Amino acid sequence: MEEIRDNLVARIAEAEREGWLGEVEGLRVSLAGAEDKLAQMDRRTPGGTAISLGMPRISPAQPIREGERTTALRQSLDDQQ
Repeated sequence: MEEIRDNLVARIAEAEREGWLGEVEGLRVSLAGAEDKLAQMDRRTPGGTAISLGMPRISPAQPIREGERTTALRQSLDDQQ
């Protein structure tokens, strides 16, 4: 955001040198918005607030009984086609 602000300042200076008054006004509006956004960012709590998400729980794979193995394999192959 600071780069955007700095770029706008440079573009305003160029527009003033070249006499592009309409361009200067539009760039100043954009600059005001960028400076407002930077001020909002500065008002935020430093470091933010940490939220503990905990450790993910991974369920163990469910075993396939012998008779179901062939059915599960067929279904898997059918799904791939």
